[in-house]
Amino acid sequence: MLSHHVKTDFNTLLEALKAAGEPTRLRLLRLLAREELSVMELVSILSQSQPRISRHLKLMSEAGLIERFPDGAWVFYRLSSAPTIRPLVDAILHQLDDAYGEDLQQLEAVRQSRRKSAEGYFETIAPKWDEIRSHYVSEADVEAAVVKALGDRPINALIDLGTGSGRMLTLLAARAKSAIGIDLSQHMLNIARSKAFEARLEGVDFRHGDIYDTRLPAQSADLVVVHQVLHFLADPGRAITEASRLLKPGGSLLIADFEHHNFEIMREQYQHRRLGMLDEDMRSWLDAAGLTLSASVALPPKARSGPSRVGLTVKIWLAEKTL
Repeated sequence: MLSHHVKTDFNTLLEALKAAGEPTRLRLLRLLAREELSVMELVSILSQSQPRISRHLKLMSEAGLIERFPDGAWVFYRLSSAPTIRPLVDAILHQLDDAYGEDLQQLEAVRQSRRKSAEGYFETIAPKWDEIRSHYVSEADVEAAVVKALGDRPINALIDLGTGSGRMLTLLAARAKSAIGIDLSQHMLNIARSKAFEARLEGVDFRHGDIYDTRLPAQSADLVVVHQVLHFLADPGRAITEASRLLKPGGSLLIADFEHHNFEIMREQYQHRRLGMLDEDMRSWLDAAGLTLSASVALPPKARSGPSRVGLTVKIWLAEKTL
């Protein structure tokens, strides 16, 4: 439904309607309503040429229907968040029927391809996952900063989304009465279980699951942790929204991830979907999820030398659910 409170300038509205009034552009809007996608992913889904898709995207971007954002050597698109345009886009999408249903099937194929690529990567590097992380940033420093950020707040129920090798659970689970680690990779879960056993952790449960849709009860956690996960995701905002759903009122979300950088090697060799996180994006995702940023801290890398000089800054964001 169009908002009665936010009016759109006549010419802006006219240009937006013109830009949406074409079959391929409507198809693109419907796809981008589901998640952020790269140009080449859209080319694959619609089976049209890259110049043709790029031309449509350019027209819609200029009309304000969608937003373009480069990330390293890739370019992604998402629906506009502008309050004067987004209600119009939502109204258009609401009226669409199920024509071109094959687009959504192809979108799912792209998602599956991504998942297989990520799972294959995780399975390959699982035994050395902690070693790879330590190569780029001191985990001891990160863990100390996490503990300091959390302070002495009570944690009855802890959920670790994308638990990986279970480092955060090993660090924090002893403070909680119950803890759940969720990951999409069974190989990583097996390593996490082994580490939890070695650490003699009690009350820890590991589950295979999707960070976007955990199927855990709403308002069931005092603390949700998302540690070094968001840069693998096509839609970090969606994961943050799910984290917010899991939090009790007054609960906390702690995110640790890379600050935005330009080291394309992280995407080429390590399957990073995003080259770190921008503060403005993080604030936008948190606001949309009903969370308030309460603290952030940056941990710059130590000086490196030799053939691998990639040094990434890790950042910790702490947010609260006040609703």
